[in-house]
Amino acid sequence: MAYLLGYDIGSSSIKATLLEAETGKVVASFTSPEDTELDMAVPEPGWAEQDPENWWKHIKAATAGIKNKSGANLHDVKAIGIAYQMHGLVLVDKDLRVLRPAIIWCDSRAVQIGEKAFQDLGPEKCLKHLLNSPGNFTASKLKWVKDNQPEIYRQVYKFMLPGDYIAMKLTGEVKTTASGLSEGILWDYLEQRPAGFLLDYYGISPGLLPEITPLFSVQGEVTKQAADELGLAPGTKVSYRAGDQPNNAFSLSVLSPGEVAATAGTSGVVYGICDQPLYDKESRVNTFVHVNHTTDNPSYGVLLCVNGTGILNRWLKNTFAGATYKEMDQMALEEAPPGSAGLFFYPYGNGAERTLGNKNLGAALMGLDLNVHGRPHVFRAAQEGIVFALNYGVEIMKQMGLEVATVKAGRANMFLSQLFREAFAMVTGACVELYNTDGSQGAARGAGLGAGIYRDTKETFVGLTPAGITEPDMAKAAQYKEIYQEWEANLKKLLG
Repeated sequence: MAYLLGYDIGSSSIKATLLEAETGKVVASFTSPEDTELDMAVPEPGWAEQDPENWWKHIKAATAGIKNKSGANLHDVKAIGIAYQMHGLVLVDKDLRVLRPAIIWCDSRAVQIGEKAFQDLGPEKCLKHLLNSPGNFTASKLKWVKDNQPEIYRQVYKFMLPGDYIAMKLTGEVKTTASGLSEGILWDYLEQRPAGFLLDYYGISPGLLPEITPLFSVQGEVTKQAADELGLAPGTKVSYRAGDQPNNAFSLSVLSPGEVAATAGTSGVVYGICDQPLYDKESRVNTFVHVNHTTDNPSYGVLLCVNGTGILNRWLKNTFAGATYKEMDQMALEEAPPGSAGLFFYPYGNGAERTLGNKNLGAALMGLDLNVHGRPHVFRAAQEGIVFALNYGVEIMKQMGLEVATVKAGRANMFLSQLFREAFAMVTGACVELYNTDGSQGAARGAGLGAGIYRDTKETFVGLTPAGITEPDMAKAAQYKEIYQEWEANLKKLLG
């Protein structure tokens, strides 16, 4: 039996999935840690760091969990794919040792650095070449280390993204992709190469960049040391890596212009495909190189991100809900009306928000009436607020020229909630299709395509069919539109 193995390196957990290569059937999945979440350090307000070695620890635990659940011989794994949390920064020395904790996606320390670069280099040049502001992305985070931790910076051999680090642990080789460089705002779309002018501006040597490898390709082979740690065969191919949102789109077979993918985990994302290098003049949504991009057939992913999504729902559950997510959803659906009787939640409590111009607004609850509102209203307002925050970004995407008619999502996280699905469909006007897939499955399928086990995407996605469809209801949509407009008006007041 030939298998494919996919890893999804999240900020909350590491998930691994083993697929039968021939059928695409899931043999086993395992998430580590099982009952808690990965540690995240917050040394200063707005900062967020994780230890890359801890990711590797949980890679090993997830792989062992798969073996124990399935009884499969992992020496039959033919290819490995990696999905990973985007925009992070991992630094290693010449011996490939980690120099400091990874600065991860929701860390806001480099916002001002990116804003200054955007103004100094000029918005026109940045948007023309980068399709984005340098913003709070990987390049700006590296500049922060250079300016604030020079003793560490002097030791840097290579900088990389979280997925590049895991691939390095597997293969001993330091590589990245054009898509990866684009998520760090280090890809020049006009020149089709790393953005030398931004590196020059930041005073960063191009020699610190990893080698660029095709996204679907044999990028390296598992070393004996890694094989012994994981129970794999030495020489197993590593043949795919992609950031979590491009990979989420890939896992849903979202590959053509007009197709849209969404996810609502710790953060929430809507990711639409186009074949033109579109950008928002204020860089509130961001354009990246999609997984299937080639020079001859360009493919771009326009991404809107709301940091405060599932993390708000989790905060409510852990702080005062006294109920499971399912019970919270049921209470909100059955005991509170649409609009939550005038209660509005603004879920912006997880760092600087790109859709708000990189402002760190903080979460807010508005309209609380102590004589009217109870837990069901708060739970409903939170879910509706998350949907409204996502729609605020969708409206920006529509203004850029993207169509959002059908949205595909994995049957997971907040899309498990009936209330959330219905509100999302009503507010955006899109048909929501759910699929029984996830990032680790997508990474495994990508590995099969990258290793040549699958000849094309048709073979890659055999058996992928909708597990549920939620269509907009015209009457409810009109009601939700009015509620959203009031929510948006309040947001503009909060933004000043």
